[in-house]
Amino acid sequence: MSLDVASLAHSMRDRLPPKHDAGWTLGISRPEAMAEPAEKAARHLDLPARQTILDEGDEARSLHVILEGSVMLSKLLPDGRRQIIELLGPGDVFGLCINRLSDVTAETVLPSRIVVYDRAVAESSPSLQRLVADRMKAQICALHDHAMLLGRKNAVERVATFLMRLVPNRGGQGCAGPLAAGKADQAQVHVTLTRQEIADYLGLTLETVSRAFSLLKRQGVLAYGRHDDVTIGNVCRLCQCTGSH
Repeated sequence: MSLDVASLAHSMRDRLPPKHDAGWTLGISRPEAMAEPAEKAARHLDLPARQTILDEGDEARSLHVILEGSVMLSKLLPDGRRQIIELLGPGDVFGLCINRLSDVTAETVLPSRIVVYDRAVAESSPSLQRLVADRMKAQICALHDHAMLLGRKNAVERVATFLMRLVPNRGGQGCAGPLAAGKADQAQVHVTLTRQEIADYLGLTLETVSRAFSLLKRQGVLAYGRHDDVTIGNVCRLCQCTGSH
């Protein structure tokens, strides 16, 4: 069997929901799975959560396409400080670098299924090249939003933006708005990342993230029991806290 990559790319474009600032959701908030492609030259990985796929400095020999789950890409400073660069989900790609060495560490956040193509196959296949181009355009747009967040937003705006990116079809251009007039504009989100990982993604300290969550809770914007279950009491109000409303 062979993979119709053009059809797969079209399917990905149709099924990926928008992220907040530019209309996209985070990779960790995409519950859907991509149909597993069949390709003779591909390997398939079924990985548990918190499994390292690539270390920074490893030889980048393969193109990775996420079919299900979520992967975070990060970089480390010599003193151990970490910046989480991207949170990827179904349809996103990673693994190919210009100098043939991985410039990031790739680790699963959720149990994940990933299809892997040898570098030579990825570079010689026009269909795979189109797939990579389509996905990289989307990921670059997401990085533009993240650069704005890191460079200009304060701590509360960063945390509010992170939470809004977990709410499907809300926030940013084309927001669906409250479901019905007169009903509570609430949303329940599952926060997969730890507080430290949220801090590393938002460029903040753990203490600053905790204070921002506490402030939003005191203001009645959100409530939470366990660290990974958050009830947003008023989605529009939270959106106003992002600085992008």
